[in-house]
Amino acid sequence: MVPKELNYKMPAEWEKHEYTIMEWPVQDAMVWPDNYKEVCEGYARVANAISAFEPVLMLVNPASYDEARSLCTYRVELLEMDFNDSWSRDNGPTYLLNDKGERAGVNWKFNAWGEKYGPWDLDDTIAPRLLKQMGDPCFDASFILEGGSIHTDGEGTLLTTEECLLNPNRNPDLSKEDIEELLRQYLNIEKVIWLKRGLDGDETDGHIDNIACFARPGAIIMQTCDDPEDPNYEITWENLETLNNATDAKGRKLEIITMEQPPRMEYRDSRLTLSYLNFYFVNDGIVLPVFGGECEEADLKAKEVLMATYPDREVVMVPSLSIVKEGGNIHCITQQMPAKKNQ
Repeated sequence: MVPKELNYKMPAEWEKHEYTIMEWPVQDAMVWPDNYKEVCEGYARVANAISAFEPVLMLVNPASYDEARSLCTYRVELLEMDFNDSWSRDNGPTYLLNDKGERAGVNWKFNAWGEKYGPWDLDDTIAPRLLKQMGDPCFDASFILEGGSIHTDGEGTLLTTEECLLNPNRNPDLSKEDIEELLRQYLNIEKVIWLKRGLDGDETDGHIDNIACFARPGAIIMQTCDDPEDPNYEITWENLETLNNATDAKGRKLEIITMEQPPRMEYRDSRLTLSYLNFYFVNDGIVLPVFGGECEEADLKAKEVLMATYPDREVVMVPSLSIVKEGGNIHCITQQMPAKKNQ
């Protein structure tokens, strides 16, 4: 049976978490292995910041246990598990809750973002192994999907991009209609809002978590670009037009909250994918990636937008440039485990 038949659905990320799941960096899998120490320190900063709000479960390859323990506060629990790469949003389970408040998870097929980085054999089995460890039922999906490519309002609407989910390097034999139906079956959503493209240079092929996310049911935060010379100008305004003409599963016209993108930054002749939308909800708070330097003013503006949008949440800024250099950000290295409703 599929989750929908058992009344499971994907809750919104702002609902209460039992844990945040993370995975400790693997030097052999890094784009820039010489940055390993810097990246580990970056992961630890994120984990320690989150642990002030909720428990963190850090998966670690056994050889990295002592290193992770030395950098992470003891509020971060460590669990030894073998894996290839450290992006729990994409290779971990997507958690579900049913109408009784019971939890389960979806085990998507994983192919390292269209077979870009190998090997990924261990990553493709993280979800079922973790779900078994935590005692949660596992639903095995029959198609490739990464958690960073989807966002839901918890009320039946899912946001994604055509650039990623319709990319032939993921599921070449599935049509748009096929994918929509599979999302309905495994996440129990009613409507998919398709944006065209993700940010310029995003090697995930346009993950939604860099360009737009639900702020709450009926409202979306969108990162925008006002420079006509920047490729993100056309991308973001095309997506903004789509959102302005869309309604959600409840028939509501969407409120759009805009957030200015940070200044362009390059590293080793490649554009970095800088996004404030890659923030992460924690219990009673938000962990916001910031980039410093020429981005300092934009960093503060992004914090102001989130503080105005979430006056009851504490917004904590965490420097994340070391993680961005590896191709991801704070949302990419975290995965929320929702609390069961009886907890």
